[in-house]
Amino acid sequence: MCGIVGYVGRRDVLAADGSADPAPGINSHSALDVVLEGLRRLEYRGYDSAGVAVIADGGIESRKKSGKLSNLIDELDARPLPQSLTGIGHTRWATHGGPTDQNAHPHLADGDQLAVIHNGIIENFAEIKASLTAKGHTFRSETDTEVAAVLLGDIYRSLAAKGEASLTKAMQLACQKLEGAFTLLAIHQEQPDVVVAARRNSPLVVGLGENENFLGSDVSGFIDFTRRAVELGQDQIVTITPDSFEITDFHGQPAEGTEFEVNWDAAAAEKGGYPSFMEKEINDQPAAVGDTLLGRADANGRLMLDEVRIDPELLKSVDKIIVLACGTSAYAGQVAKYAIEHWCRIPTEVELSHEFRYRDPIVDGNTLVVSISQSGETMDTLMAVRYAREQGAKTVAICNTNGSTIPRESDAVLYTHAGPEIAVASTKAFLAQITAAYLLGLYLAQLRGLKFQGEIRDILSDLGAIPKKIQAILDNADQIKKLAREMADTKSVLFLGRHVGFPVAMEGALKLKELAYIHAEGFAAGELKHGPIALIEEGQPVFVVVPSPRGRHSLHSKVVSNIQEIRARGAKTIVIAEEGDEAVRAYAEHVFYIPETPTLLAPLLATVPLQMFACELATAKGYDVDQPRNLAKSVTVE
Repeated sequence: MCGIVGYVGRRDVLAADGSADPAPGINSHSALDVVLEGLRRLEYRGYDSAGVAVIADGGIESRKKSGKLSNLIDELDARPLPQSLTGIGHTRWATHGGPTDQNAHPHLADGDQLAVIHNGIIENFAEIKASLTAKGHTFRSETDTEVAAVLLGDIYRSLAAKGEASLTKAMQLACQKLEGAFTLLAIHQEQPDVVVAARRNSPLVVGLGENENFLGSDVSGFIDFTRRAVELGQDQIVTITPDSFEITDFHGQPAEGTEFEVNWDAAAAEKGGYPSFMEKEINDQPAAVGDTLLGRADANGRLMLDEVRIDPELLKSVDKIIVLACGTSAYAGQVAKYAIEHWCRIPTEVELSHEFRYRDPIVDGNTLVVSISQSGETMDTLMAVRYAREQGAKTVAICNTNGSTIPRESDAVLYTHAGPEIAVASTKAFLAQITAAYLLGLYLAQLRGLKFQGEIRDILSDLGAIPKKIQAILDNADQIKKLAREMADTKSVLFLGRHVGFPVAMEGALKLKELAYIHAEGFAAGELKHGPIALIEEGQPVFVVVPSPRGRHSLHSKVVSNIQEIRARGAKTIVIAEEGDEAVRAYAEHVFYIPETPTLLAPLLATVPLQMFACELATAKGYDVDQPRNLAKSVTVE
């Protein structure tokens, strides 16, 4: 999500006038130049606000602004920072607190002698904030990051009082108190040649230079300056100076990172080394699902959707749910329908936003309308939400963009944490939307007493295992990519599925239409014999999403029968099946296996091979998969 950069260079290279004028053989740069270039390359990770802090003239100077990085650059032009060789910078994707100047990073503490930036979520920030408030500390923002900064400053000052001032030691002690996923970077004016960073469940990479060292949320943050890098492990802290780096664990024990050479150039840095944003975003999906789940349940598995600020008694009285969305988001809603009805026993309809308000829908005070939009600005969906509220319905937005219009105009919001999605064709946002909808369904089941707490905990445990299973699919992508390249001249592809596999089939077809500009359609497999089977001819490629043989046996056997029906008419069958399902091999030209998972969660896995197939086929045809023709990322007109 957020982009982070840190830099420290040799302070003795500063000229008498304070400018960075390195002597021969000295490679130090201006900290501000390094940080801003890193933030430019990392802006895809966060775009709600940006900020920098440097150590100069014996103190810390900071500038930060909400909005795009360009707003920060304008601020720096108006209020320049002094020259410095130590600095940190941040582009934010807002979670705790809206995208305002005050909530932007860096956050200052310890009498403004300490600056901190942060990527991730501090889950126990409220408890820590209460403790610090009781000690007399005050806060200037709504963020969990400032809580971490004040905690770090409090610990540092306690160490200093004992003559043991050490930013590294303070970070170690602070991290022992923090829960959640985080990368923290800190500088302190009393240690002007040091940047300290910590990592837990959030990326952090060290860049190694000569007479200078770097930090970044990925190597994009420093690729213009060095290709030598060190990847940190879980629960590690790194201290960089101009001439060294030292890694410890959270308890101060020495640790080691993994050094590697970056083998791609700076031009690819904005895509994280991938040939396209879309391929990068497909590979981001384990993190997108994991981050969307993060911090949504307590230790006992009880869901705590703090953003859903609707009276629980009102939610208990809901007798109908309507999901509003367009395009890929509508298919996420179709998946959600199966889960919500199963868990909550509430009738659930999925409506295309642009059709909803024109058909005189039946909506009242007992209706819950759930809108799904990656951008939060989709005009069709916004107008449908406004109409639903006028009819007295309660509205919840599932959205990936903090502070956007649809969440602001809804009664409640459940943010996904997929991070910025730049490619026009949605991938990671789709899986994050499904994940958020599952959380909402389980929350309603919890409120209404329709699931035992142990059942909810078990489902959350199954969801928690999904990111590793997605990664396993991504790690074995060669076979489906090879098939896609072989099919680059294909003119038409059909997709079949049943139950939750039906919306997966429709999404697979949409991806191929969006990216490769060829005919593709998704059907419910049972509907095949009612007309679409007329499309089957010799050599027609058909993807079939096969349900697990472990659960709904009747559906598995019926889909296998569908495969036989189309093969008998010459179709080329390409099957997505669960590991261990050997029965389908006899009926398929190609089988791509996905890990075992409960039936209702299977779309989070079955979708991934279809995304990879569409991306690779379009690439083989020479098309720009990031910017398909005629399409826009956010549709803000009706």
